Amino acid sequence: MKKLFHGTFRSLNSFNYRIWIGGMFVSNIGTWMQRIAQDWLVLVQLTHHNATAVGIISALQFAPVFLLLPFSGYAADHFDRRKFLIATQVAMGLTALGLGVLTLTGLVRLWHVYLFGLILGAITAIDAPARQTFVSELVKEEDLPNAVALNSTSFNSARLIGPAISGFLIAALGSGGVFLLNAASFGAVILALCCLRVHELHKNEKTTDQKNGISDGFRYIHKRPDIKTVLFMLFLICTFGLNFPIFISTMAVTVFHGDAGLYGLLMSSMAIGSVAGTLFVAGRARPHIRLLFFSTALFGISCLVGALMPDAESFALILVFIGVSAQIFTTASNSMVQLSTNPMIRGRVVAILLAVSVGGVPLGSLLVGRVADVWGARYALGIGAISGFVAAIAGLCYLIKYHRLRLYLKKGDIAFRMDIAAKDAKEIE
Repeated sequence: MKKLFHGTFRSLNSFNYRIWIGGMFVSNIGTWMQRIAQDWLVLVQLTHHNATAVGIISALQFAPVFLLLPFSGYAADHFDRRKFLIATQVAMGLTALGLGVLTLTGLVRLWHVYLFGLILGAITAIDAPARQTFVSELVKEEDLPNAVALNSTSFNSARLIGPAISGFLIAALGSGGVFLLNAASFGAVILALCCLRVHELHKNEKTTDQKNGISDGFRYIHKRPDIKTVLFMLFLICTFGLNFPIFISTMAVTVFHGDAGLYGLLMSSMAIGSVAGTLFVAGRARPHIRLLFFSTALFGISCLVGALMPDAESFALILVFIGVSAQIFTTASNSMVQLSTNPMIRGRVVAILLAVSVGGVPLGSLLVGRVADVWGARYALGIGAISGFVAAIAGLCYLIKYHRLRLYLKKGDIAFRMDIAAKDAKEIE
């Protein structure tokens, strides 16, 4: 046990981090419950299995990320992150409360869900950079990769629990009742933020120059070929590959002819892999970009195989591998970029990372939803496979150019040679 708290779970030695991750875990369970209930409300109750409508919801929730990018990055680097997060968490809780009341009273319409999705997306857009970079105030710099990975573990553990119980809660309380439970869950993270030992926070030096804006983040990234490669890979995977609400809901309903319970169980199957993937990253000191290459290649293969599965049981098994590969990639990308970025500009760089990773979702979700409606869910999942293969090629090209990756024969077998200490790039080690 002691070895675990000096290795995979070492960030939990910090009181502030323990309080924070506990509150976020409860809130994340509520968030995943609402996601399942919202998708089910749109797919089954407000439309007749319309995957495009689910895609529109995803688009509206992620579209504000680009529009609010200048403010979100500025806020993360200039404001007191703890106080700022209390305000955004309260706002998100009120949003869930409003949608829950409309649904329970029977007044909810599809446009209401669209509107609340847009409002939630706007709040999340300004909350996410501050929330991601706030982790650096909870732990020492050397523990940051571990803390980021454990954050993802908490998120995906909640994704394991939330969908698994949401099907039963939808049947017992209705979607509106689930929305109200999610609203209450925000109280846990608000309480955690209020209970932190403020004097023990590792306050990062914040820039006081009011002219320092998001453009500084773009200029910083332009000089970093490693970060540019990571962002390009993130764009591909997150835009075309991580449309799980569309992939899994349409596979559950139109291919396997299941109900909300099956949808929740399939989401939980993927979450099992997601938890395993984040724990794998948490156990590593500092992830390397070659890990991104292998994880995206595995993601592409898993999506391709998943699209061919004949029944729900085999599809659930493949979802585990999809979850492992997706979370290794996204968690490692986040920690690599945060750890390699100057703390003075970290908030703006992370804001750009989040904009790239979720800003393309409106385009991707609409495209994938349309493909699912016209050609079927299996073809939509095939788009995810293509995104994995193209991202892997991008990572491979980077390794060849900057680390002189080469293939060679060793005793009749194919082996790899790579120069880790290459000087021609500021590499994220």
